[in-house]
Amino acid sequence: MRGLKLGLVSAVLLFTTTMTQAQSNMDDVEIKATQLSERVYMLTGMGGNIGVYVGDDGVVMIDAQYKGLADKISAAIAEISSQPIRTLVNTHFHGDHTDGNAAFAKQGVKVVAHENVKTRLAANEKFDREGLPTITFDKALEVKTGSTAVRLKHYPNGHTDGDVVVWFPSSNVIHAGDLFFVDRFPFIDLNAGGNVQGFIDNVRAVIADIDGDTQIIPGHGGLSKRSDWLRLVHMIEATREEVMTMKEQGLSEDEAVAKGLSDQWADWAWNFITEERWIRTLYK
Repeated sequence: MRGLKLGLVSAVLLFTTTMTQAQSNMDDVEIKATQLSERVYMLTGMGGNIGVYVGDDGVVMIDAQYKGLADKISAAIAEISSQPIRTLVNTHFHGDHTDGNAAFAKQGVKVVAHENVKTRLAANEKFDREGLPTITFDKALEVKTGSTAVRLKHYPNGHTDGDVVVWFPSSNVIHAGDLFFVDRFPFIDLNAGGNVQGFIDNVRAVIADIDGDTQIIPGHGGLSKRSDWLRLVHMIEATREEVMTMKEQGLSEDEAVAKGLSDQWADWAWNFITEERWIRTLYK
């Protein structure tokens, strides 16, 4: 219960920060669609990347970004297909992926997520109840759409405790959610079941099931390949080794932050996960 409360605080802080930034320039956001296969598209805008699968009898949408973008997202999907949006899958519970849930649920779209996602969203009093997942699962689930199915698989205790990777049928494309931040320090939510070793293990587990030609929709960043994801894992392992060495040498967390990482990792820092925050994550 303590972990759940801490996770909620972390999520609210993340949500508040990103929403404050988002609301200031939401009108300027453009939703761009990139076709990856006959039926799969990647949508970018503000927040986590969206995946779209055009099924025989409806569209399956992966993540929803912000509620203020719902109309733009709907319009972008309407340009792709005349099929209605029937299902929305959340890859995890953070607001930049779930804030738009209610806007789509009010249109009759079914929201699907891992059971831990529903638990965490329900614990957030500021989250619109209409956006809560109505279909949840534990380890895996197939979302049927006509004669095909989008496959969902839970990878526990990586970015959060509710991470889901999405496998699209008849195409070599997956949506990795926030198990993939492209060429930047990832956010590992230690207060919501996230774990550095779990993050590494989960990414390596997915990588073992894909090939060099697999197109990967990351949670944040541009369309990527297996080699890009491996580069992220190698960075995590190398920077963790640096921080653990400092810890073994007796440096405190603050002293490790003051010393910093090797210069080769300078370009991986960004406005949310700075080098300082990444070092503190690894130290803990």
